[in-house]
Amino acid sequence: MSEDRRTFLQRAAAAGLLATPAAGLLSACVGGGDDDTQDQAEGEKSEKNPLGVDAKAELEVVIFNGGLGTKYATDVHVPSYKKSFPEANVKFSQAEEIATVLQPRFTSEQPPDMVNNAGSKLMDQGALVQAGQVQDLTELFDAPSLDIAGKTVKDTLVPGTVEQGTFNGKPYVLNYAFTVYGLWYSDKLFKDNGWSAPKTWTEFTALLDSMKAKGITAPYAYAGANASYYQYLVILTTAAKIGGADVLANIDNLEDGAWQVDAVKQAAQLWGEIGNKYMLKSHLGLRHTEVQLQQNQGRVGLYPSGSWLENEQAKDTPSGFNYAVMPVPSATSGDKLPQSAIYAAAGEMYFVASKGKNPRGGMEYLRHMLSKEGAKGFTELTKVLTVVQGATEGLTISPGLTSSEAMLKAAGSDYFAYRWDTWYKKMDDECRAATNELMFAGGDATKFVTRMQKVADAVKKDPSIEKFKR
Repeated sequence: MSEDRRTFLQRAAAAGLLATPAAGLLSACVGGGDDDTQDQAEGEKSEKNPLGVDAKAELEVVIFNGGLGTKYATDVHVPSYKKSFPEANVKFSQAEEIATVLQPRFTSEQPPDMVNNAGSKLMDQGALVQAGQVQDLTELFDAPSLDIAGKTVKDTLVPGTVEQGTFNGKPYVLNYAFTVYGLWYSDKLFKDNGWSAPKTWTEFTALLDSMKAKGITAPYAYAGANASYYQYLVILTTAAKIGGADVLANIDNLEDGAWQVDAVKQAAQLWGEIGNKYMLKSHLGLRHTEVQLQQNQGRVGLYPSGSWLENEQAKDTPSGFNYAVMPVPSATSGDKLPQSAIYAAAGEMYFVASKGKNPRGGMEYLRHMLSKEGAKGFTELTKVLTVVQGATEGLTISPGLTSSEAMLKAAGSDYFAYRWDTWYKKMDDECRAATNELMFAGGDATKFVTRMQKVADAVKKDPSIEKFKR
């Protein structure tokens, strides 16, 4: 890992960018309340087996099959675990709708041992913690690293990683992937047409006009069916650039009128105009992979997403396409943050089921993920960085990841994130709908901010919803 990148991540941790995710606590939906636990596998602790794993016990692992795929698990992490415990059967499965597949198993207290809780239909992580369904990972983080001598697992991680998965003072979740967000495009398309990444809003709209003149049917696009959060992220990125990162902190903290400040309204107005002029109405009903395929086919110019995009589209990306990413352009000459400022965050939750048959095996599996080789293999296969320091050293990285790294370096200390979307699911649901209305139905910024303020006020006043602060 370069010194520039290490400095960036350390600053991010210090600034609270790697912060604890949380959600509403609906323990009745996930089981709990019964202290009886099924017999659990346990072995002798030793220097080579610091977590006391039963070497012969079966381990069940469930991975979300989305933008990162599952090859990193089947080809890197499962074999790594099997190398240490050759007599153990690793029962691997994948799911595209984690909650649909696993919620009944947690409710009946028959869960798998390790879960990648991600995707648009993920389980409520806070509810699982509240119900006592999630293993405390303190022992994992205090254990020695698998392949970095003289260091504990915690010592090998980007500062703030452990704290990011902490609930009520204890670490329950590993957030493993580090993602940057921006506007993605084909570097070949830009070079062929002599285009460069726009820095101002005037340059941005001029580029979109040029794309339209070249016959690109959707100069700008996202998928309304399931990926509207990609778009509300860039709207709020623009708001943060206009008014400063405190705009997002105030939304997180449910401050009165936080959604109705000029910065958010102005950002919504600008993006609503983009939707009205440069998007296709038919994309409202499409899923993310369908719109992303259209970009690979040259029918979409710019697409908002995180750095998982390159891997997600690997099989459909034509040779020479070369993914690249740019920051969201500046909105005005008076923006408080520079054009190079970006949204960046660690994510992709992994946890061990405390009531599974083999929680010690589940923690050991995470230890293999957090080895230098485990992290390196993940990045090689997914083109996404991890929270393990130094894991990219010596790697030949892809065009998209190279572009992401360059954008991170250019951002310096100007990065930000919000947390309200994971803290308050009701607000996330409303914002997805409000964003689609804004972008596909005329661009009414006043209605957008009024609608979001109304739901934020309702959440704030609801005593049944636990509140969080930055």
